Amino acid sequence: MKYMKLGSKPDTFYTEQAVRVYLWLGRSVVSDIPADLIIHVNNTKYQLHKFPLLLKCGLLQRLCSDTEADEQLPVPVALHDIPGGEEAFEICAKFCYGIAISISASNFVPATLAARFLRMTEHVAKANLVSKLDTFFESCVLHGWRDSIAALQAAWRISGWSESRIVQPCVDSIVEKILLPPSQVAWSYTYTRPGYAKRPHQSVPKDWWTEDISELDIEVFRSVVSTVRATRMLPSPLIGEALHVYACKHLPDPLYTGGSANGHASQSQSSSFTAAAAAAEEALAKQRRVLETVVTMIPGDVGSVTGRFLLRLLRVANYVGASSSTRAQLIRQAGSQLDEAKAVDLLIPLPSDAQAYDVGAAEAVLEHFLAQFQRPAAPDERRRMSVAMEKVVRIFDEYLKTIALDSEFPIGKFIDLAECLPGIARSDHDGLYRAVDTYLKEHPDLSKADRKRLCRLIDCRKLSPDVRAQAVSNDRMPLRTIVQLLFVEQERTIGAGGSHSVAPPDRASVDAVSRLTATGREDEAAAMDHRSDVHRPRRAGHEERAQGDAAAMTRSLSASTKTAARKDRAVEERGSRLRNK
Repeated sequence: MKYMKLGSKPDTFYTEQAVRVYLWLGRSVVSDIPADLIIHVNNTKYQLHKFPLLLKCGLLQRLCSDTEADEQLPVPVALHDIPGGEEAFEICAKFCYGIAISISASNFVPATLAARFLRMTEHVAKANLVSKLDTFFESCVLHGWRDSIAALQAAWRISGWSESRIVQPCVDSIVEKILLPPSQVAWSYTYTRPGYAKRPHQSVPKDWWTEDISELDIEVFRSVVSTVRATRMLPSPLIGEALHVYACKHLPDPLYTGGSANGHASQSQSSSFTAAAAAAEEALAKQRRVLETVVTMIPGDVGSVTGRFLLRLLRVANYVGASSSTRAQLIRQAGSQLDEAKAVDLLIPLPSDAQAYDVGAAEAVLEHFLAQFQRPAAPDERRRMSVAMEKVVRIFDEYLKTIALDSEFPIGKFIDLAECLPGIARSDHDGLYRAVDTYLKEHPDLSKADRKRLCRLIDCRKLSPDVRAQAVSNDRMPLRTIVQLLFVEQERTIGAGGSHSVAPPDRASVDAVSRLTATGREDEAAAMDHRSDVHRPRRAGHEERAQGDAAAMTRSLSASTKTAARKDRAVEERGSRLRNK
């Protein structure tokens, strides 16, 4: 950052300690001449001299000439509305006294605005402060990368867009540097991507500018990025990366911060809490404004931002209470890029409870993804969408497994979520089985009816051999499901061995069916003991049919075992006779 030094005298301004008991602070300058000018700036009273100040300040000349006061008393002047406040006024006053001051991009803006306010121009005195500051601005500030950003940010916070003589040149200077080829970047910049500093680099990264401009207020940031986009010289993903960096800096992810917008509303209503609540609401309003602005700036080109970033913005939108149009846009865009996400990205905390998740928002994102398949598409696009569907199925089944860990999550809602994906979408049910098994494990008190209802989601024919083997020995699976698994296993075994060669069935499978059948009969006997004396018509339910199927499966497997054994003995006898001959 560049500096400009003006004046050469030592700093003789001091604070009068005796007046600290009052509501204002006294500032004066060491001099043998008594003060004849008292200037009030907010809560500070300056006791100064007309001679050096009136020579260079056109405003003070007019105010003092209009004041009718006793010449023996100091002239009072109020400058409460001077831009930059006390610090900016003191810079100008020291310049008039010839005291050494240092001007940089950090204090250039308030000093310039205060000097113009005081009319310290060439019409009042030669080589005045305004002309010197203008020269520094054009020759140093606008030529520097970080200097331009610091001056732009300061000008915006003090006067907004009204100070166009500083704001617009800074914006133009920043945009001009952003559009330069990376090979021409010769100034220092901020770049803190993970692992970047540890690798040797031969060239400047294309997104070298994104972190530095993320320091700007959102309105100034939008002006810079919009100007860059208007040139059409940078690709959309680079604009998207700038939005991503800005959002990560100013919008904390509620999934990891654990915050809650309304989580502390029931605490003490003391004045301190009221002030804290007001500050929290103000912070939420600022985050809401940043979020909605960033969303409107997202380029419409596919791939300009990632699906994970869009889901992060959706979580923030849920947390800060963004408008329905903002949420709808994020759901639509995130749905079109859902295959780029991970299961954790679909975990969207509720604003009222950071430990609970908004499954409705995740369901809406999935619905928008599936809506793409209802539109006509070219063969290449169909193939791409088919690959995307396979990814989304894995993502959503993993999401279901995470949701299943919630011991209070209702089974009806879980089944509805699992059925959001059409049956043809899942080429295998391994992920769905793991999600269902997790739900059964975390909800051990489920009734038999609910367990059966839940396990009907699983198509046993779409399970891999390893998962089928695991499911058969899973005590949490209903008897009917295990019987279906054994039938599928037998069909696969017969199909693999051919019609004339039946492989011996797994004895453990036979034992499992026998054990589960016996368990089912014991449960039935226990239920009969506890029935009421009132006679009720008995209906053949799923359990009885399952037990019958299990018994038939046992007989079939046992018969297959005996048949296979007889064949083995016959083969051995035939081989013995051939050896004897």
